[in-house]
Amino acid sequence: MTAPHSERYWHELETWSRDRIAELQLVKLREQLSYVHTNSDFYRAQWDDLGFDPRDLRDPEDLRKLPLISKADYVASLAERPPWGTAVAAAEKDRRRVHFSSGTTSGPTPVLWTQHDLDRWADLYARSAYSQGIRDTDVYQCLFGYAWFVGGLGATAGYERIGATVMPAGSSETQRQIDTMFRYGTTAVSGTPSFMLHLAETAEANGTPLSTSSVRRIQVGGEPGAGVPATRAHIEQRWGAKCFDGYGSLEFQPIAWECEEQAGGHIAEDFAYAEVLDPETHEPVPDGTPGVLVLTHLDKQATPLVRWMTGDIVVRDSARCGCGRTLARLPGGVVGRADDMLVVRGVNLFPSAVEQVVRRTPGTCGEYLIVLDDDVTDPVTGYLTGIKLRVEVEADCSPDLAHELARAVRAELTVRAVVEVLPEGTLPRSTHKSKRVIRAN
Repeated sequence: MTAPHSERYWHELETWSRDRIAELQLVKLREQLSYVHTNSDFYRAQWDDLGFDPRDLRDPEDLRKLPLISKADYVASLAERPPWGTAVAAAEKDRRRVHFSSGTTSGPTPVLWTQHDLDRWADLYARSAYSQGIRDTDVYQCLFGYAWFVGGLGATAGYERIGATVMPAGSSETQRQIDTMFRYGTTAVSGTPSFMLHLAETAEANGTPLSTSSVRRIQVGGEPGAGVPATRAHIEQRWGAKCFDGYGSLEFQPIAWECEEQAGGHIAEDFAYAEVLDPETHEPVPDGTPGVLVLTHLDKQATPLVRWMTGDIVVRDSARCGCGRTLARLPGGVVGRADDMLVVRGVNLFPSAVEQVVRRTPGTCGEYLIVLDDDVTDPVTGYLTGIKLRVEVEADCSPDLAHELARAVRAELTVRAVVEVLPEGTLPRSTHKSKRVIRAN
């Protein structure tokens, strides 16, 4: 177990000056790019064609001489040399773990870890949980999935590193999860926002609301949740606990996490160099401006990635947090996916913005679905003219709720909404990641 640096901070670098963080990143970039060039056939071929020598790196901005790498590029590297691909940089004898993507778009894709990578992963998760108040006296129930995917293993290792009592529970057997919380005095949980709300709903229906349990800390991830104020409030009210946003991906574990201030996830800037770029021009945008997040590993050994297009739209804030940490933050978490963005009569719309309006409207249950069908599509151009919302509502809600919600969407998001109200329990529930948008035409 790594001893925490202080009662408040897991590592001293969390409070370093921005200049000192920048110096560290430059040193690590030089080392990492040299390592990648030597050991990764995928990158070496690209960089040699460009005439790029990692030893010439003088400033992080020099990274912009290198191409952006997408999931499609990575998949192509796998096909070139199955099954692990040409991007792998660690020798076979040093590979300790492999996790896979869900395979919804390209078939499951593997990402590898060395022992160094696994230790780093655990320590970053420990830093995350420690910043949220988790200590060695906590009883932690991990509700992320374990089968095949990256899920809860990083969180499990991180909470163990702090010294908490850990239950690797997974994301099934809803009633058993609830019973376990009450029987063993669980104080901290993590999982997707969808599963958190599903558990709360089930517990309330059975007369054992989770607000009466011992849980005091919730970390959610995998989908927009704690970054959406109305969803965070919904979870906190039903659980009677504080809810924190966590952000990571298969390729980068973890990326950012919220501290006790709940003011946006702190980027793990000693693990990943972050660029925020205009989605169209790929030019850097200033802090406070939404852009697509591009990441470069600073010390990943097995499957290092350089200028990886996450596809996630974020806003960066490099100002010191109220907690005293100087690591840049992502206020609002992931605003949306670049490929999930809807364009409605010229207005860029992310599902998370719709979620915010729905979940803070009195009378709704919080469950909703965005339907894109002929009712909201121009028959000639095929462009969206609005959105259709199917929303679960409480039995005693206002009879005008559909009109009220449509007006709220129009007022706040400047798009037309066709609202269909449904009884509570109508829409499908998810114990993993909820699908909020369906195309029905």
